[in-house]
Amino acid sequence: MHDIKWIRENPDAFDTGLKRRGLAAQSSRLVEIDERRRSIIQKLEQAQARRNAASKEIGEAKKAKDEARAQSLMAEVAELKASIPAMEAEEKQVSAELDEALQWIPNLPLAEVPDGADEHDNVEHHRFGAKRDCAFTPKQHFELGEALGLMDFEAASRLSGARFVVLKKGLARMERALGQFMLDLHTGEHGYTEVSPPILVKDEVMFGTAQLPKFEDDQFWAIGGAAFVEHTSAENMKAGRLGLIPTAEVPLTNLVREQIVDEDVLPLRFTACTPCFRAEAGAAGKDTRGMIRQHQFWKVELVSVTTPEASKDEHERMLACAEEVLRRLDLHYRVVTLCTGDMGFASQKTYDIEVWLPGQGLFREISSCSVCGDFQARRMQARYRTKEGRAVRPVHTLNGSGVAVGRALVAVLENYQQADGSIAVPDVLQSYMGGMKVIEAK
Repeated sequence: MHDIKWIRENPDAFDTGLKRRGLAAQSSRLVEIDERRRSIIQKLEQAQARRNAASKEIGEAKKAKDEARAQSLMAEVAELKASIPAMEAEEKQVSAELDEALQWIPNLPLAEVPDGADEHDNVEHHRFGAKRDCAFTPKQHFELGEALGLMDFEAASRLSGARFVVLKKGLARMERALGQFMLDLHTGEHGYTEVSPPILVKDEVMFGTAQLPKFEDDQFWAIGGAAFVEHTSAENMKAGRLGLIPTAEVPLTNLVREQIVDEDVLPLRFTACTPCFRAEAGAAGKDTRGMIRQHQFWKVELVSVTTPEASKDEHERMLACAEEVLRRLDLHYRVVTLCTGDMGFASQKTYDIEVWLPGQGLFREISSCSVCGDFQARRMQARYRTKEGRAVRPVHTLNGSGVAVGRALVAVLENYQQADGSIAVPDVLQSYMGGMKVIEAK
């Protein structure tokens, strides 16, 4: 959420930022709504002040035995008391209009973010490693998994429909091993605090990290049982629903919602390995085979809460933490800076890590690390008290995949496949796999 005071003082900068994201200027409309709101507040405050003053004058008039003046003042107070609720209601309505307008507007890109229309305009930052030299034609992960008898999309479809998978034996264990390895790395070496958060959250929590209102159709929602549905209106049902998290960013970032923390405790760094749920509403026809785009998947998330002065450095640090996962797995990858047309709604700047998949012959996203400034903090009312104790300011928030477990499994399958279709287990995972060195057909 944007600060209307900043927009009022910097309308040209605000509109320029929106233009870089391909959006029309909006400062004039927002300032006009805010002017109406401020005018109503001023009139309301004047009315309240006059009501209080007149009430005191009534006592003075009675003390002076000026009954005519006392009656006149009482009539004035009565009139003010009658008009104030209407002004309060009008102020509430216009404030809601301003909030409604602001909550649909994305964050503004930082100056160093490259301009562009879509993913084709992203800028490569650097690469690690090299493509593996296979003496055979590499297969895609789903071909390998199905041939091993350990990846079953048909069974998943019978259970849940499209975009689900059933993993068995060695692949199920490797999925678990990857998540445990990432958590151990981030908590043991990178200083993140492990959290096991709820995976069902309230609407206001989804709003805090900007999944709502814009991306409501991309979420899965849970409501109560039959008795709840039967006796609940559609409006109340929506108010009482819970959302399945699309990423642990949602509960982890909201750990500081409606809080004022001391600057001395910052930065706060959280990590969690959770199931994630995405409706993929806009993904019709994309990645219909395999595990790249699933409705349910595991992901290790990284979240940082810090000061404005430290957030850019924290972004680089978070990227390095996510990269280290792929370096330990010895996977070839590249880092790209997303252009203005490909950034997420809440992001000021985003790095994507794309891992090389030899079966597809493509780099595919496996992590996205974003700095959000105070955009989410204002939605969550998350603030910190400066060391001097003289000011309370919004925190800055960051989030990144550290990394997506399912896509890491895909990358290991395709990069560690052997000529006979078996999968070599990366050295760093073998201790998590009970010493297993190769995954073979069941």
